[in-house]
Amino acid sequence: MAKLTVENLTKSFGAVKILHGLNADIADGEFIAVLGESGCGKSTFLRIIAGLEDATSGAITIDGKNVTEQGPRDRDIAMVFQSYALYPHMTVKQNIDFPLELMGLDKAERERRIADTAELLNLTPYLDRKPRDLSGGQRQRVAMGRAIVREPKVFLFDEPLSNLDAKLRVQMRSEIRNLQQRLHVTAIYVTHDQVEALTMADRVMLMNGGRIEQFAPPLELYDRPASVFVASFVGTPPMNLVDGQMKAGTGIAALDTVFPYDAPTSQDVTLGFRPEHVRIATAQDAHFSGKLLSTENTGDRLNLVLLVAGQEVRVSLNERHDLTPGDIVACRVLDDHIHLFDRSTGARIN
Repeated sequence: MAKLTVENLTKSFGAVKILHGLNADIADGEFIAVLGESGCGKSTFLRIIAGLEDATSGAITIDGKNVTEQGPRDRDIAMVFQSYALYPHMTVKQNIDFPLELMGLDKAERERRIADTAELLNLTPYLDRKPRDLSGGQRQRVAMGRAIVREPKVFLFDEPLSNLDAKLRVQMRSEIRNLQQRLHVTAIYVTHDQVEALTMADRVMLMNGGRIEQFAPPLELYDRPASVFVASFVGTPPMNLVDGQMKAGTGIAALDTVFPYDAPTSQDVTLGFRPEHVRIATAQDAHFSGKLLSTENTGDRLNLVLLVAGQEVRVSLNERHDLTPGDIVACRVLDDHIHLFDRSTGARIN
């Protein structure tokens, strides 16, 4: 268990800057998800923490000790990779034991740790098998076991579930989170899957172009996105974002209507509202009406795409309606679920 601090961390490859002065304090025992699009720098960030890449500038401290110049072996960090990285000629027990041999531990201590780890991960019946005789989920548990057995200060996960099918990913998400909580170990988990990030993490670090766009608890990212980028990235279906104008003392003009809002000033804004915060309304109560372009019924939700004032607007309802493409649908946005962003900077206003 350890507190990890990143101070003004940068990384460049030649003239190309990958990370732009990242700062983060990660508490002892905290589970952090690093989320972002491909190429945003999240894996580079993880590799620098692990010591597999050198930082161009900045510092990394673990429990107050600067480890920026230390090699991977000296940082007391264990990493679980996407590819499992198991030795195919070794049994499960030998794979788990291998890092303990490198640490120079005596046989009795190694046997104790292997037994404890195998029991924790439900691997005891498989200790004599080789990786080719295991399922994908079992292989991932062995990869985690090889990390856990070292009893490191920090766990790093680099998209560990990407190779698993959808059902197994859901199961392994729960297993990894429960395991982390039982061990109470500091963990950093890199993923491009927002569902993994939002369901597993204590806080989510959302990265964009080598910068931290927002670093907050999952529901804060969802309920109060700090920017247009966060609003558009987090949520399925994504938030509706439309150009509007805030008019002092009047409201927000957008989608050929005026949304009620106590506007202190006048300025160009981006108006945001999530599809699930829209309700079908009467013509008198509606904020807008639109032509129904398509429907998607998932059983628990009815998702609509409307054409409103020349723009597509998504609506997600938890009740069923008998609607046909071409119908005109009147809608109202819940007043306390409107988001406003500065149109020029993309930053949150309210």
